[in-house]
Amino acid sequence: MRKLLFKNLIQRPLTEPRPPADDALLADLAERLATSSRRALGRSLSIREVDAGSCNGCELEIHALANVYYDLERFGLRFVASPRHADVLLVTGPVTKNMREALERTWHATPDPKWVVAVGDCALDGGPFAGSYAVVGGVSAVVPVDLHIRGCPPSPKALLEGLIALVESKSVAGPR
Repeated sequence: MRKLLFKNLIQRPLTEPRPPADDALLADLAERLATSSRRALGRSLSIREVDAGSCNGCELEIHALANVYYDLERFGLRFVASPRHADVLLVTGPVTKNMREALERTWHATPDPKWVVAVGDCALDGGPFAGSYAVVGGVSAVVPVDLHIRGCPPSPKALLEGLIALVESKSVAGPR
């Protein structure tokens, strides 16, 4: 036991180092998003994430937006549990036959103005799952998509930039 204790005192933790500090850029992006969402909606942006059949790579990056490093809640942006409280649906993965109805119901439950963001390459056309008997296709085969964020998976910074582009374009054009 003593040997294990001394080993743990000397050995460094087995965690990854923190990403390089680009805090100013990240803070600027999040502030732009918060400002444009207030201009477009009169309040902060509420996001509902929907997994339509993905491998969970995109979900890991989406959940990173809520971690200590990115912490979007400090800018008034938040993830909500109900589509009835959401402004944006972040949909990941190819839409499977089992998730088609759930995605349609979620889209109908979201109040107007609502925006749909397809996250990841699979959400565009099914990715490597395209043509499978269990896959309907990309998100646009089921619900109208306002923005597609490419990547396998896209980084949290790309997700943030995509949300900014969406809200800024909709604040100029007006809600659907």
